[in-house]
Amino acid sequence: MERKPRFLDIHVVQPVPYANLNRDDTNSVKTMLYGDALRTRISSQSWKRAIREHFQDTLGDSALRTRRIGERVAEALRGRGWEQELAERAGAHVAAGSSIKWEVAKGKDKQPITNKVLTNALVYLPQDAVEELADIAEAHKDALTTDFTGKGSKKPESALKGKIDKILVKKNGVINLFGRMLAEVDQADVDGAVQVAHAFTTHTTEVELDYFAAVDDVTEAKGDETGSGHMGTAEFSTGTFYRFATVDLKELIKNLSDDSDTGLEAARELAGQFLLSFIEALPQAKKNSTAPHTLPHLVHVAVRSDRPLSFAAAFEEPVRAAAHGGFVARSVQGIDAYSKAANTLLGPDRVLHAAHASLHADKLEHLGERQASFEALITAAVDAALAEAPQ
Repeated sequence: MERKPRFLDIHVVQPVPYANLNRDDTNSVKTMLYGDALRTRISSQSWKRAIREHFQDTLGDSALRTRRIGERVAEALRGRGWEQELAERAGAHVAAGSSIKWEVAKGKDKQPITNKVLTNALVYLPQDAVEELADIAEAHKDALTTDFTGKGSKKPESALKGKIDKILVKKNGVINLFGRMLAEVDQADVDGAVQVAHAFTTHTTEVELDYFAAVDDVTEAKGDETGSGHMGTAEFSTGTFYRFATVDLKELIKNLSDDSDTGLEAARELAGQFLLSFIEALPQAKKNSTAPHTLPHLVHVAVRSDRPLSFAAAFEEPVRAAAHGGFVARSVQGIDAYSKAANTLLGPDRVLHAAHASLHADKLEHLGERQASFEALITAAVDAALAEAPQ
């Protein structure tokens, strides 16, 4: 049976020094138990946001995700010369005009703020759609007479009711790739073409507590007091992370099929840039005090015909440090060995292309051809994956 490309899998081994890239609600390092061993974890949401921002900056094709779409429209209208009060009222009409439930924002005194409306769900739409929403408000300027104060038992009716949803279903490259969930607006949902796993350390880790103090410059200059102006503690950890994601090429091409910019070239650009952004992006939490800007030590990309295949199970038994210390080399060896075993079980004909790029000096026998750079690695993989469109 002829097998056609369906999934682009990417596997990364990346050491991260003293950092806390993704905190929980108590500012603690996120962890997980895997193989009955404590690992440092970075959530897929955290790393995916960093990937999305890198992706958008590189391609210049941005999407806006917000409950405050009315405020953004009001800003656009003020830029067109509208008076502030009328612009804010128009923004409130826009936010209340869609099928999404809404509420009036409240200030610190818990009182409603006139003409500041928040949608209950996050709106996710192309950045340039804000101007289209502003155009709709401008076309109905004379009808924007109602203030949204939130007072009374009955919500005011938007003058733009029924005119907003047609904009909220618009898509662009980033939405076609990452997907969108907006159940309250018909035909707005977009199934994401990428799946991103939580990153975790290949080995057991411990959370370290860092005590810090900030000096009060005025107190120090006077010399009449000792001690600090502020003291506190923060949590950090270090580790070598395994990261995995996959691009569903069939889903991506389906998402693109409704757009005027159809064809494999759009899929090639989106898939290629996603993989490059996955390699280079890093969550930014506490970056000013840790600067943990490392590169992946190993990147392996495989084009598969059947199903995605994570290599997370290679690290169910935590990696032990080498005799001289360090987890990277043994983590890379674990990926190589697991790739051989898993692909032998499934059958090698399911892997249509495999290659890797690495700082590792030793030869890796089961990860495909070695490429000199990340860009060459991704270009070759995407070319192989889209040589024939997935059906």
